[in-house]
Amino acid sequence: MSGYFKDIYDGLVTALIGMRITWSHMFKKKVTIQYPTVKRELPERVRNRLYVNMDDCIGCDLCAKACPVNCITIETAKALPDEDLGETSTGNRKRLWVMQFDIDIAKCCYCGLCVPPCPTECITMTDVFEFSEYKREDLIYQFATLSPEQAAEKKANAEKFRREQEEKKKLEAEAKRKRASEEAASRGTTE
Repeated sequence: MSGYFKDIYDGLVTALIGMRITWSHMFKKKVTIQYPTVKRELPERVRNRLYVNMDDCIGCDLCAKACPVNCITIETAKALPDEDLGETSTGNRKRLWVMQFDIDIAKCCYCGLCVPPCPTECITMTDVFEFSEYKREDLIYQFATLSPEQAAEKKANAEKFRREQEEKKKLEAEAKRKRASEEAASRGTTE
């Protein structure tokens, strides 16, 4: 019978100890913040969502090569000699049309390895960390400024220019061979 009352006593004592802890915390200052309206200050070197300033991008593809998870996709086309694409804020001359610059944030591991190789410092890590989506396709951020029609036109122009240059080189090489054979023939007849 004494074990029965001892168990009741132990149950009451442990409940009171738990309540004492609860009551002591009940009157202390709250440490919880109201998240959507109040946000914590982020550390200085935090790594979150990537941002690309397309006015400064030269399409060098160094960031995509440095990415360990291949989340950056870049497609470029060479600008024609008569096209002036301007300069970046660091003074680099643009020579390529950037037709596609996509970053798949679902793949990104936020390592920041893509930021240092950029010669124009156009790709940066921002302090934005809230970017949940319902569909995975919405996590692919497209930074290219050309429309699909403009990109197709630039690509076609670059391909046409490349073919013309190749044809010109072939004609020059053929003319050079023809001149060389004519010179050899003229030397052969004069000897």
